Amino acid sequence: MNNIRNIAIIAHVDHGKTTLVDRLLQKSGTFRENEQVDERVMDSNDIEKERGITILAKTTAINYKDYKINILDTPGHADFGGEVERIMNMVDGVLLLVDAYEGTMPQTRFVLKKALEANVKPIVLINKVDKPTARIEKVLDEVIDLFIELGATDEQLDFKTAYVSALNGTASLDPDINTQQEDYSCIYDLIINEIPAPDVNVEAPLQFQPALLDYSEYVGRIGIGRIKSGTIKENEMVSCMRLDGTIKQFRIQKLFGFFGLKRIEIKEAHAGEIVAIAGLPDISVGETVCNPGKEEALPVLRIDEPTLKMTFMTNDSPFVGRDGEFVTARKIEERLYKETQKDVSLKVETSGQDSWVVSGRGELHLSILIENLRREGYELQVSKPEVIIKEIDGIKYEPYEDVQIEVPEETVGPVIEALGLRGAKMENMTNVNNLVRLIYTIPSRGLIGFSTDFMTMTKGYGILNHTFKEYLPQESITIGERKLGVLVSMENGKATAYSIGNLEDRGIMFIEPGTEVYEGMIVGECNRENDLAVNVVKGKQLTNTRAAGSDHTVVLKRPRPLPLEYCLEYINSDELVEVTPNFIRLRKKILNTEQRKKFDSKK
Repeated sequence: MNNIRNIAIIAHVDHGKTTLVDRLLQKSGTFRENEQVDERVMDSNDIEKERGITILAKTTAINYKDYKINILDTPGHADFGGEVERIMNMVDGVLLLVDAYEGTMPQTRFVLKKALEANVKPIVLINKVDKPTARIEKVLDEVIDLFIELGATDEQLDFKTAYVSALNGTASLDPDINTQQEDYSCIYDLIINEIPAPDVNVEAPLQFQPALLDYSEYVGRIGIGRIKSGTIKENEMVSCMRLDGTIKQFRIQKLFGFFGLKRIEIKEAHAGEIVAIAGLPDISVGETVCNPGKEEALPVLRIDEPTLKMTFMTNDSPFVGRDGEFVTARKIEERLYKETQKDVSLKVETSGQDSWVVSGRGELHLSILIENLRREGYELQVSKPEVIIKEIDGIKYEPYEDVQIEVPEETVGPVIEALGLRGAKMENMTNVNNLVRLIYTIPSRGLIGFSTDFMTMTKGYGILNHTFKEYLPQESITIGERKLGVLVSMENGKATAYSIGNLEDRGIMFIEPGTEVYEGMIVGECNRENDLAVNVVKGKQLTNTRAAGSDHTVVLKRPRPLPLEYCLEYINSDELVEVTPNFIRLRKKILNTEQRKKFDSKK
């Protein structure tokens, strides 16, 4: 197994992991000359491509000289951090990628901490060295400081460094930008010479532990992991040691290896290789697959617990079934449980007729699930996200996050004030190039709905990053509800320019003329703290007398756009987001205006 190297690429969001994997694949000669290859080829689903983020870890492999290098591209977002932790069990080394301008960020710290705890060998790559703003030497100092701060051993501190521009496809072992070459052999050689070969025993009994899951319509659930010892063959009978201590025997129907972007069927694989197996319909992360009669469990992998929950419901608005293909409770439930087959951080529980509590790692995690559902033709309604409170020895605990913020100096005042109101505690404040960097600890519920306000306060120039820290005793601060009220339609019909024009001084509209509305649908934001029932479908009364100057064209302000994440953050606890393949609407839970007024007066 001396010719195998297993590595993961870890970094903060947007520091260039997926682009680097592209270059490593292209420059290794893995693709044929005439093969058509996309940019950021590892981001395989549409949402990953559009947003430029990696959602699920991906496995690929390249051949270089006589070596096979298995590469895992990991997510950078905090919401998908559970994947990073489990991947450390599959690899012997990591490439830590750091942006030559931004330096070490909250997720850099998070992923490096996981790598050092798993005792894998690090190589540091400073990326984007071609940027005019690059501060290569200073960033390298920051990386060394971070290693020391996280308690790295002397051996781990003795890491090798390379300098790359993944976008331009150049690399060098020298910080001098003029030494960059369009050849990645220096990176491949570093991986081969620095990362140890898997320390395994091929002769020992089989031990294989899935660290990631996938799902296929043909073979069902697939477990992906590294073979810790022994040999695994297609069609052989094996035992699975379940998490509850029971043993289940099954036949390996399919065995897959990885090469380039393809998952290829193989007949057998040996210790040290990363493979995928199918055959057990409910195989789970952290279970151990062994030879029958030689069962010995590996340590169970820790899976990060969900910190945020939302209620998903069938759509019961007056527009139900207009543009969605799947609207019934049975279809939605099937789809949600199917998602839990490959996403171990997701939990789904039935909470009554036609509604489910879905728990995940954060707003992004859940909003991507909702976005996938609507693209697949589902209609549903979702409630405001809430943090998951734990009770330990009679004391309530809530999740806290580490937050790192960069804002222009002139907007720092309002940001500090807003965070103070949300229960955040400042840990540090530094100035870098007219930007102020703030480090905070904040209850997770303090971040719900914050990013929208944050973008307004910083005029779009602020950068906000957060990562889960720990559960701490719950504080008695009230955070959460939106301050301003909303404009709620009191009629069904099509909105008219005349009505919208008359309502513009009451607040900001979310709809434009011609939009179909129903009673109880939210059509705008009120400029006062109370909700206002409005008529947006009223037309202008036409008479046969023509007044001079009354026919001038109404010029309306542009309505505020409503992307999904914004809606989830925006709503209050008495409101819902209606999600269909073509529309995202905001609505009140109680649609009838009179009933809603009675309910509000009882509060």
